[in-house]
Amino acid sequence: MRADARHNRNRILEAARESFATLGLDVPMVEIARRSGVGIATLYRRFPTKESLVVEVFADDLHACAKVVDDALADPDPWRGFRTVIEKVCAMQAVDRGFTAAFLSAFPDAIDLERERECAERGFAELARRAKEAGRLRADFVQDDLTLLLMANSGIVTDSPEAALAASRRLVALLLQAFRAEGADPLPPATPLGLDQLSGGRPLPGP
Repeated sequence: MRADARHNRNRILEAARESFATLGLDVPMVEIARRSGVGIATLYRRFPTKESLVVEVFADDLHACAKVVDDALADPDPWRGFRTVIEKVCAMQAVDRGFTAAFLSAFPDAIDLERERECAERGFAELARRAKEAGRLRADFVQDDLTLLLMANSGIVTDSPEAALAASRRLVALLLQAFRAEGADPLPPATPLGLDQLSGGRPLPGP
């Protein structure tokens, strides 16, 4: 790749990352082109679809999320592993509005990312099972409660990423206390909430 082409590509990725983080994945491609200082034709030559751009921007984050779950599964302390996944994923979500939508979007042309997402979901379910078996996680915790937690975390609105992260940490600490088995009172029945509910069940936004 020529130096000027590489420079344009990096500008596009930087502008896209900033746009997705602050505005979510609904931001139009033309806006990303404007913010990056390149023409829309140049953007589409580098990234023919929004999916290809989102995959490039968030690939490292999605890999990191999957690794968080893998590392937690290797932790001999089931509760610590469970808690760590929630803390780290919520922190990522709090500072980047596009992260959750990217994690939940379908990427038919990015099989490895799809596989990692599915493995992460299965891994978290296994972490919850182990934490219950160890007597640390309340017995009536269900996978739908993870969706509920992420919905609450995504609703944090602040004037800076630092404030959002601080608020997220407090929310997560409060909810982790509620997830503990010790002294847990019965809860109302869970509402079925698949993770796709976080993005309203919508496909990846188009141009």
